[in-house]
Amino acid sequence: MGEPMKDEELVERMSRGDRAALGVLYERHAPRLRGLALLILRDAGEADDVLHDVFIEAWRRAADYSASRGTVAAWLALRLRSRAIDRMRARKIRGDGDAVLELRPSGDPIADSVRTLNRALLHGLLASMSEAEQQVLVLGYFEGLSSSEIGERIGVPVGTVKSRVRSALAKLRRAFEQEAGG
Repeated sequence: MGEPMKDEELVERMSRGDRAALGVLYERHAPRLRGLALLILRDAGEADDVLHDVFIEAWRRAADYSASRGTVAAWLALRLRSRAIDRMRARKIRGDGDAVLELRPSGDPIADSVRTLNRALLHGLLASMSEAEQQVLVLGYFEGLSSSEIGERIGVPVGTVKSRVRSALAKLRRAFEQEAGG
């Protein structure tokens, strides 16, 4: 048996109609993406709907993927985040940042275990950041606020918000690269 295909190869094969490549990509990324959707939406049914929509969109738009703009994992995560925030805004849900990270059990022990691991990883990553970095990530990523909206909410200039986001994302990137063995 050969080495597993890289994500980029799978997406390229998807662009040529290879449904098996979509299946492999789904198995590889769905648990983490579902965890992200749950963090944003706090509803298992809606998280599953958004996850499904993202993979359908990835199937249809596989030819649009460009490795020069980022990894497949980032491409999928950005699509998922966008769809989840759109759905959250449509429901007009807003809460404080800590509430976003609290998740209810779904009744599925495997999904709950994966979600618990993802939540523990996220809490660990957030704990390694300053409070200011945590704040801008939660407001921007999980509540979908723009840099200017974050600045208004916390009373700092937009440039400061962007600097904090850059610093926090660099820490997340390093942590995920270490987790992936990179």
